[in-house]
Amino acid sequence: MNADKKMCGLDPQSPYVELAVEVFGLLADATRVRIILALREQDELSVNHLAELLEKSPAAVSQHLAKLRMARIVATRQQGQRVFYRLENEHASQLVSDAIFQAEHSVAGGRTPAHHHEEEA
Repeated sequence: MNADKKMCGLDPQSPYVELAVEVFGLLADATRVRIILALREQDELSVNHLAELLEKSPAAVSQHLAKLRMARIVATRQQGQRVFYRLENEHASQLVSDAIFQAEHSVAGGRTPAHHHEEEA
């Protein structure tokens, strides 16, 4: 009857729900969230630059980037020996923004969080 009707990804029965849970699990790491926040501020960054920004070792940042790359959250561009990372699309950035905004609500104690004041300006 509805065999030719495409299922919306936002439907509770969506086949994407399990994959979304995997994305949340992947982003449940402070270093990975910080990587995404750093990449949203720049077009692309090298591992060493990210490591410097995050005050982590290049090896640790590289391991996190490998996981984000496998999940297609970040993409790479190679220039000689250097590899530059960028966000694959805007969705991971939006997820992280929304999570930070939700965290602001959690600690606001009944006050209006800062991100609401920015929208009014």
